[in-house]
Amino acid sequence: MLTHLDSQGRANMVDVTEKAVTSREAVAEALVRMLPETLQMIVSGGHPKGDVFAVARIAGIQAAKKTSDLIPLCHPLMLTSVKVELSAEGEDAVRIVARCKLAGQTGVEMEALTAASIAALTIYDMCKAVDRGMTIENVRLLEKLGGKSGHYQVSE
Repeated sequence: MLTHLDSQGRANMVDVTEKAVTSREAVAEALVRMLPETLQMIVSGGHPKGDVFAVARIAGIQAAKKTSDLIPLCHPLMLTSVKVELSAEGEDAVRIVARCKLAGQTGVEMEALTAASIAALTIYDMCKAVDRGMTIENVRLLEKLGGKSGHYQVSE
């Protein structure tokens, strides 16, 4: 059942008034593929724009906080924690893992997915002058905890 549609099939924001406040957490990831030279430049700290990982981390955190401004039917949430971790994966990729938490009436999956996506886009923006062929891949939810639907974890 699509919860963002009313009985007439019109889009609407889900009413969470009666839902219990519970601890909720979501983890999402994204992968940015690039030339090995681009990754080496990022990891070595040789990028002329500065610390790519630090800027992407901050962008991801800010994005999580702004998710309801970007996704039309998302509730504005009082996030209690947003963590964005970036790491080199192999010789040609950056893996981004975003984790969002709160005590609330609705989940934080969209916030985690938005954080991972915007961190990936920030890497692209900072590095596009040297590598326009970068790709953003595998943006997905890894894990969700809390709420009525319980625990979800991606099966590898």
